[in-house]
Amino acid sequence: MHRLSRSIAAVCLLAASVNATARADEASTSSPDFTREVRPILSRHCFKCHGPDPDTREAGLRLDDPTSATAPADSGETAIVPGKPDASELLTRVFSDDESLLMPPPSAKLPLTAAQKETLRRWIAAGAEYEQHWAFQPPVHGEPPTVKAADWPHNAIDRFVLAKLESMDLKPSPPADRETLARRTSFDLIGLPPTPAELDAFLADDAPNAYERYVDRLLESPRYGERWARRWLDLARYADTNGYEKDRPRSIWPYRDWVINALNADMPFDQFTIEQLAGDMLPNATIEQRIATGFHRNTMLNEEGGIDPLEFRFYAMTDRVQTTGTTWLGLTLQCAQCHTHKYDPLPHREYYAIMAMLNNADEPELDIPTPEVSAQREQRQQQIAALIDKLLTKAPADGFEKWLAVERERVIRWRPLRPATAKSNLPLLTVQDDDSVFVSGDITKTDTYELTFAPGAQPIAAVRLEAMPDDRLPAHGPGMTYYEGRKGDFFLGEFQLEADGQPVKFASANHSFAKLSIGGGAVSAALTIDGDPETGWSTATREGEPHHAVYRLEQPLTEAGELRLRMLFGRHYAASLGRFRIWVTDDPRANDAREMPAEIESLLLLADADLNPSQRDQLRRYYVQTSADLADERAELDRLKNLPAYPTTLVMHERPPENPRPTFIHKRGEFLQPTDEVQPGVFSSLHALPPGVEANRLGLARWLVARDNPLTSRVVVNRAWAAFFGLGLVRTVEDFGFQGAAPSHPELLDYLAVELMEDGWSMKRLHKRIVMSATYRQASRVTPELLELDPENVWLARGPRVRLDGEMIRDAALRASGLLSPKLGGPSVFPPQPPGVTTEGTYGKLNWNPSTGEDRYRRGLYTFSKRTAPFAMFTTFDGPTGEACLA
Repeated sequence: MHRLSRSIAAVCLLAASVNATARADEASTSSPDFTREVRPILSRHCFKCHGPDPDTREAGLRLDDPTSATAPADSGETAIVPGKPDASELLTRVFSDDESLLMPPPSAKLPLTAAQKETLRRWIAAGAEYEQHWAFQPPVHGEPPTVKAADWPHNAIDRFVLAKLESMDLKPSPPADRETLARRTSFDLIGLPPTPAELDAFLADDAPNAYERYVDRLLESPRYGERWARRWLDLARYADTNGYEKDRPRSIWPYRDWVINALNADMPFDQFTIEQLAGDMLPNATIEQRIATGFHRNTMLNEEGGIDPLEFRFYAMTDRVQTTGTTWLGLTLQCAQCHTHKYDPLPHREYYAIMAMLNNADEPELDIPTPEVSAQREQRQQQIAALIDKLLTKAPADGFEKWLAVERERVIRWRPLRPATAKSNLPLLTVQDDDSVFVSGDITKTDTYELTFAPGAQPIAAVRLEAMPDDRLPAHGPGMTYYEGRKGDFFLGEFQLEADGQPVKFASANHSFAKLSIGGGAVSAALTIDGDPETGWSTATREGEPHHAVYRLEQPLTEAGELRLRMLFGRHYAASLGRFRIWVTDDPRANDAREMPAEIESLLLLADADLNPSQRDQLRRYYVQTSADLADERAELDRLKNLPAYPTTLVMHERPPENPRPTFIHKRGEFLQPTDEVQPGVFSSLHALPPGVEANRLGLARWLVARDNPLTSRVVVNRAWAAFFGLGLVRTVEDFGFQGAAPSHPELLDYLAVELMEDGWSMKRLHKRIVMSATYRQASRVTPELLELDPENVWLARGPRVRLDGEMIRDAALRASGLLSPKLGGPSVFPPQPPGVTTEGTYGKLNWNPSTGEDRYRRGLYTFSKRTAPFAMFTTFDGPTGEACLA
């Protein structure tokens, strides 16, 4: 039997050889295919000097453009004269024996072979017809071809594959045995092997649709979302740390969980795209849609001392553009960062137009009010209210009246000053309805805020700076630090006041909180008036709380003219104020920066007769929470007030229309070489923005998944195919451009791309279509003959053999041992690994305390991912670091 099969194979090889010879003879007299044969030659050997990039173009000749190629160049010669090879200067040059005329020049080290030269000659002789690159043409939903072995196909996929095999005189392999097929499908769809019980149930099911029912169960398993989330997170460059030198932990696991849930719910891929790129911009955006925007918050964050945060924000933006290009377009956009792409129609200017689409977003943290934490906080609030009621009964009978008398003596009547103007070197300062100033936009390491106030009728003896928390700020503020330093912190270096253009001297400055030191030096409000911007005042590690500084003047301003206030923020990292308010008083006693809430101060200014019962009760409740008479009893109250924190995640938030972030073209892609400002836009070589769609992040997302986009559906299908077969229909899954590989089965790729869109962008339907095909269900046994003819299984004459990811290997071992936890989602975990992996060569040690209980045996997807020191086992199996998009 073995000899017979070898004899049949030999006959097939001979027939294939004869057919190949016949096709070669026919090709010698016909026009070569431009896309498959001619364009790759021009792209590889000519476009560097005669392609799309005007900065490197020579002799005024573009060989990628038929109009330029067939017109006289700067020399007066015409490179290509269709139908006249002898009159075409291109052929004169490529066939020349004179090195001074030869193209490509010898110095380029890109010589053409004799066969390539002949291909160019035949193409020009046949009329030199150009064709649009296949990937930039809309996919066509062609009719599946008719095949001879009509009983083999299970669906349209098989007819395309079989037609190709039959044209090569090849036959598909027999079906895989059921046990092999069950394991293969389980690994591919849920990333795990079937349990013995699942396998036995499938093998015992002899119904005609047993395999389809098995597939449907896998598609409905919550493990499906985990398996396919791992592949998507590689594209999203997901990790649990910031990267670069310090590589500190970050909280972004809720984004990972969003991906899992979206895939399990079979969210249509177009909506999956829109929510990740611009979920915050959708009408009445939900918390889940805002969490989804973590896709582009996965960029690395450099917290190294001395860096320019705006520079590394620029590099983050280039990463976002390139990741968008790889993930949705399958194009190497990074080439256009420095210059117009040498091969693809991607102009330098339009690269930055895409950047402008993504660039107009701020990057806050989002609190996620989970039911568990919300219930805990509600319980705490009830306990606080009950304890305050209890303290009211314990308070000394005359304690409140004594406290009231003392505080009324101390209280100062402050009035807020509303700025007439508010500006800075870069951030946007916006005056709010309550006279406070909210700061938005980018901050630098040397910000200066300048405010002016109209002349007032009352004298001024002191000025109070109120630093205010705000949910829109990092860690709720009041500062804007989000690079190195504590989030929500600020560092005020100098506080300067002028009256009618003359400096105002301060007698003293006091603050509500202070910490002992920062960078080895003391910190206090007094250091904001010492003339040294390197010393100053901060939040005292109490972010998310109000802070006050009171500046008493040496001489009161009795005739207050126009006031001008400057605040200087400057240390080795960016740490400016995010929200603040200015108060003044004419009371010469002002010398105390109090922590008392403004509403309590206003009530203390009222006489007893003017206090209503509710206001008096408000004062009493404040008294029992702060009075020294109840210090012992207040310990429990202080503990209760430390409310459980909500989980947080990193999100995008579109900037207000009045404060758009400008985007500039950068010469050679250098941060320090900005040139012309560019407006948001898309690549004109693909398709225009859909009608009525604005040029912003949401518009970009809709443009990517528009039916007119020739790339996205193909890229998605090809990436899925590569996951199942180990090789995409386009081998270069990350590059569908001119330098990428041509599709092995172009009609099949187009058919599946259109089907994906017709099916409502359902990824589960696409995956089911692939695994239900006879192509997928073939045995993967490799014969010597097939290995010689098709070593990489490009033509799909056998079933797939795909290497497992490191996570899948570990998960399979845990499932086989019965230890694998089924827990879905949640914070990242720390399974055991060799000691020292996360400490060597890093700034600061990540204390890898192995998780206990079921968290020790979670799926690999949930393992904490440190960019500079990934989990050791996954690294062994080439797991990605999360530093860049991996297609």
